[in-house]
Amino acid sequence: QVQLVESGGGLVQAGGSLRLSCAASGRTFSRYAMGWFRQAPGKEREFVTAINWNSDYITYADFVNGRFTISRDNVKNTVFLQMNSLKPEDTAVYYCAAGFSGRSYFSRKDLMDLSQYDHWGQGTQVTVSS
Repeated sequence: QVQLVESGGGLVQAGGSLRLSCAASGRTFSRYAMGWFRQAPGKEREFVTAINWNSDYITYADFVNGRFTISRDNVKNTVFLQMNSLKPEDTAVYYCAAGFSGRSYFSRKDLMDLSQYDHWGQGTQVTVSS
């Protein structure tokens, strides 16, 4: 079982930066691929980025366009999301998720599918003012 706790959200002006963290409990963190998703008011939860267990595969949603960077530290059981050049449309609750435990193969489409993640954090609010 993995429990996830996000932090680092807040209010920032357009063009600013935030660094989100997701701390995981349990000794199996390194077996999971990790993803970040977000949900804006009135919208469905959408994929932002994901990273495999050893960081040699990373993928981003098209809207990221080089502004965000995902990373992980398997010693500290933490995954990070560095967000730069933030826009008002990035305003949302950001969630981290863990999935694909023990799986050696998965596609980008799999990583983008929120139904394939087994564990979710409670979310952290990111608000970008114009």
